[in-house]
Amino acid sequence: MTQTTPPQAGSGQETARFTVPPAHPMVTVLGSGDSLLRVIEDAFPGTDIHVRGNEISATGNPAEVALVQRLFDEMMLVLRAGQPMTEDAVERSISMLRAQENGTGAVDETPAEVLTQNILSNRGRTIRPKTLNQKRYVDAIDKHTVVFGIGPAGTGKTYLAMAKAVQALQAKQVTRIILTRPAVEAGERLGYLPGTLYEKIDPYLRPLYDALHDMLDPDSIPRLMAAGTIEVAPLAYMRGRAQPVFTKVLTPDGWRPIGDLQVGDLVVGSNGEPTPVLGVYPQGEKDIYRVTAQDGAWTLACGEHLWTVRTASDKRRNKPWRVMETQEMIGNLRAAHARRYELPMLTAPVQFPEREVPMDPYALGLLLGDGCITGKTTPSFATGDPELATALEDALPGTIVRHKGGVDYVLNRVRRPGESMRTENPVTGALRTLDLFGTRSHTKLVPDAYLHNSAEVRLALLQGLLDADGGPVTQADRTCRIQFSTTSIVLRDDVIALVQSLGGTAYARRRLAAGRNRSTARAAHRRDAHVLDIRLPEGVEPFRLARKRDVYHAAGGGRPMRFIDSIEPTGREECVCIQVAAEDSLYVTQDYLLTHNTLNDAFIILDEAQNTNPEQMKMFLTRLGFDSKIVITGDVTQIDLPGGTKSGLRQVRDILQGVEDVHFSQLTSTDVVRHKLVGRIVDAYDRYDSAQQEAGQAQGDGAGAQGNRGHRKRK
Repeated sequence: MTQTTPPQAGSGQETARFTVPPAHPMVTVLGSGDSLLRVIEDAFPGTDIHVRGNEISATGNPAEVALVQRLFDEMMLVLRAGQPMTEDAVERSISMLRAQENGTGAVDETPAEVLTQNILSNRGRTIRPKTLNQKRYVDAIDKHTVVFGIGPAGTGKTYLAMAKAVQALQAKQVTRIILTRPAVEAGERLGYLPGTLYEKIDPYLRPLYDALHDMLDPDSIPRLMAAGTIEVAPLAYMRGRAQPVFTKVLTPDGWRPIGDLQVGDLVVGSNGEPTPVLGVYPQGEKDIYRVTAQDGAWTLACGEHLWTVRTASDKRRNKPWRVMETQEMIGNLRAAHARRYELPMLTAPVQFPEREVPMDPYALGLLLGDGCITGKTTPSFATGDPELATALEDALPGTIVRHKGGVDYVLNRVRRPGESMRTENPVTGALRTLDLFGTRSHTKLVPDAYLHNSAEVRLALLQGLLDADGGPVTQADRTCRIQFSTTSIVLRDDVIALVQSLGGTAYARRRLAAGRNRSTARAAHRRDAHVLDIRLPEGVEPFRLARKRDVYHAAGGGRPMRFIDSIEPTGREECVCIQVAAEDSLYVTQDYLLTHNTLNDAFIILDEAQNTNPEQMKMFLTRLGFDSKIVITGDVTQIDLPGGTKSGLRQVRDILQGVEDVHFSQLTSTDVVRHKLVGRIVDAYDRYDSAQQEAGQAQGDGAGAQGNRGHRKRK
């Protein structure tokens, strides 16, 4: 409770009395050995402060007495919140109150609010902001996705950001913490330093490790780092999530090497739709691994490349998909003999641009399955289902499907009055256009115009193939799978591509011709047959033929799934990584596998950012994934970049100032929380730099004036 006595007439003095509640011992207010009281007396030398019992009185200039009164009120608020008062806290409280009094501080943010804002507690120690600017910095991290903390050494930029990252991880707001900083301080290339990679980079990352040990149980840190929950790496290594330059990536125009892609090009995302490339980052040579799924699909990637995966436990507990590096999964691919990591599938068929084709896709599928298009005779078709013969005739204008006998049908041209006998059969003409005329059962293929066409065209073609040469396979207590067989290796691969582009999976196996009964003329007995077991996603109808469709629907089609089967080293290759604009950051790589490079659900801190160049800063910022947060810290007065290299931290403020959800927090010497002398040193250097700049400017002006006088004299 505070009481104020009005000033006596003509004295200009005012007295205020402050009563400390009995619940708070006086030592908590005055400090051990009256240390806090001495700080207050030194700060208000013209004010007479006395303590009697639990009452404190202050007499002096009314304005100063009012500040003392406010100071004790704020101290009691801090004490009531269970926080201790220290000499440093008292000094900072006085500075904040004086700033408010002078109109340079915010009136709506009090010392008590600053000093009672707890971020993290560990082993009896609580981390909280100590200055008003630090509180604003912490609040900005809560409110914004990208925050820049710029200021001199010792202002708590990195430490507070680390505390917020650990807090977010413990609150399950993010699934991983990534800490990085450029390793340029030594002025040497890391490759020339002695020791292993970790021994080389350890000195540059040591401050981050030290902060982690302050905030987490030291025994848990190795486990979290081994699991990839916490990643600490130099900036150059952080971006190395890459694939070899020749790796195929799916685009709306077909497959392209990832090394040929440029910013603005379109690739295909997990929803089957085009998504632009936002960044392309060459990586140099890297160790490469072959990642193979259990259906035989595979692609190449470096050890740091990112994969979206989930385990059976994740699925059972309804947990979200996790993001893991290639190297994190090596040696951990099985759980009780079952494959551990499931990969995501396309959520919708790939949307290629629609292209005109010379033959109905369903009809082409039937002919590729059970048609004779060798060119030796009129095109024909073999089926025991008259329904298919009728469907084929309906899909081929100008053609009559004539029953020849048994299962054989001939595709004759409809003759119109006046037409020459030499008029080409329309089926033959379309097959010539597609370069299919003359192919045999073991050389058939799907033309590119159909493979990379609209989803409707691709599905119709697949339905024709399955109605002719495929069928449902049922087993007791299991969902129905689809089986397709062909003697053509190329057609086998094309059907796999059709299935995968629609969001399904296809498992291939070979049925050897050797040893089989050759007494019949069936081609399947003269050549090896390639058998596919196919799963298609719900909503994709594999059959038009009624009898097959009914069996498939009665048994249920199941769900296509992919699991990582193996990860094997394959040497070193020149690599590149890309970033795409898709919401889930996924893009389609070889064999329709989904992978990505962007960091989702992560809290990412870039420390010592003044030592990044503009290209590195852009690369880092474009790593931002969904549900992630980035904090960038640095001191623009301590740049260690080689001469002539511009700091990315200096440039980025001009580029991003005013961009929504990006915030710049400026910390000053008053926010230094190290030894008091550090703040004074920072101020001294600032004064020196300002004086040097003014002297240089004056010298330049003088030289300019001298030049002008010389110019006038020569005239």
